[in-house]
Amino acid sequence: MKIAIINGPNLNLLGQREPGIYGHESFDSFLHDLKSKFKHIAFEYYQSNVEGELINKIQELGFTYDGIILNAGGYTHTSVAIGDAIAAIKTPVIEVHISNIFAREDYRKISLIAGKCKGSISGFGLKSYELAVQSFL
Repeated sequence: MKIAIINGPNLNLLGQREPGIYGHESFDSFLHDLKSKFKHIAFEYYQSNVEGELINKIQELGFTYDGIILNAGGYTHTSVAIGDAIAAIKTPVIEVHISNIFAREDYRKISLIAGKCKGSISGFGLKSYELAVQSFL
C-alpha cells in the first residue's frame, strides 16, 4: 500500500510554531514513528508553502497512490484550486488538521477542500495523521 502525506504552509515549523496549538514534536520525528508503526505501508512525504506546488504534487500522485493524507494548512480556507485538484484525481484524499479547526477563528471553520475529500479529521494533534492512515486500512 502506498500513502502520500502532503503538508501545506508553515507545517515545516511544527515543534517550533505555536506549540500551545500544534505541539512540541517536529513532523520528521512523528513521521519516523509513523513509519515504524506501519512498516507495511510505503509512505511518500511532501511539504510546501507554495499553493501551486501542492497542486502539482496532488496531480502527480493522484492516479497511482492508494491514499493521500492532506493538511493544506491555511490553504484549506482559501484555495478553490486545491479543491479542484482533489476532485480531478482518482486517489481518495483525507483532509487532516492538527488543531480542531471548529474551535478556532470563524474563518477556519470553512474548508474549501472538505467536500472533495473522502473525509476530514481534526483536533487530535499529530494523531490525526495516524487516524487517517487507519481509515485507508
